[in-house]
Amino acid sequence: MSRIEQFAINRQGRDYAVGDIHGHFERLQEQLSAIGFNSAVDRLFSVGDLVDRGPQCPQVLDWLDQPWFHAVQGNHEALAVTHVSGGWLDYDQYRAAGGGWFLDLPDNEQARFAERFARMPLALEVQTSAGLVGLLHADCPCASWAEMCEQLQRQAPHELQEYCQWSRRRLKADDERPIAGLRALIVGHTPLSEVRVLGNIWHIDTGGWNRGHFSLLALDTLSLANA
Repeated sequence: MSRIEQFAINRQGRDYAVGDIHGHFERLQEQLSAIGFNSAVDRLFSVGDLVDRGPQCPQVLDWLDQPWFHAVQGNHEALAVTHVSGGWLDYDQYRAAGGGWFLDLPDNEQARFAERFARMPLALEVQTSAGLVGLLHADCPCASWAEMCEQLQRQAPHELQEYCQWSRRRLKADDERPIAGLRALIVGHTPLSEVRVLGNIWHIDTGGWNRGHFSLLALDTLSLANA
């Protein structure tokens, strides 16, 4: 997979970021329609965890095929890849986290999903009129975006990928140190009652997949889109 995908400024429409989706694509589509999202010119960037927990997980491949939708690989996509590639997993924990829909698929179907998940990047960077915005699933382990990108391009070690997809250290420590080289870093992974900003890191998983709402963040203004 390409570890980092880069996107030029969108000069025709708007760019938005969304938190963890977890198989609730219809609920997300309703919110996109409510804000007037136009797939002909607008783009939606996802912080990953597209599957598990929700009822529409099989729709994920259709979404990943859309030219206006771009997502990083979250820890839930990584779990599916690990399973198919024969890595170690705690299967009780995986099922408890919503992975049963995947584990109960025939082997050939599992392979089809996992092959696509394996091609998802670990990081996205999007140019905006106000500066560069980065997206990861959970957190950035480096003080600067350039340093992290350099490590990712150098065949990232397992520890770096695990941190990017699993870490909650920044939230637990209330760490407000910014990531140098970015206007903002957008992450999900940890469900919150409302968007939280620490330094220039925006945590936008507000539980749209559960009983909360999807927070749609406009990347040019770093403002939440309201229906």
